[in-house]
Amino acid sequence: MNHPELDMETVRQRLESLRQELEAQSRSSSDARDTVVLDQTSVGRLSRMDALQGQAMAKAEEQRRQLALRRITGALSRIERGEYGECIECGEWIGARRLEGDPLVLKCIDCAE
Repeated sequence: MNHPELDMETVRQRLESLRQELEAQSRSSSDARDTVVLDQTSVGRLSRMDALQGQAMAKAEEQRRQLALRRITGALSRIERGEYGECIECGEWIGARRLEGDPLVLKCIDCAE
């Protein structure tokens, strides 16, 4: 049984919306993650360093997005199985307000500490 205090359709819609937003961000930032061309004749050393740093930051952000997408998929799967809102550690219900704040949390406040 899913969390008794939450409307699962609202939660599902929120998760789907979040997934769409993250996928759109991933598509729009793909250029920033592309290989940096190091043409020393046209670009100075600091410009190349800035470009490499920007690429590294874009890749790190993409990793965070992919992790969030996996967590969203997991949350949607738990809804389908009727387990959404149960703490993965102790099995008790996660607080409704905690889930409303972050629908991807996996542990109740006591187990998260």
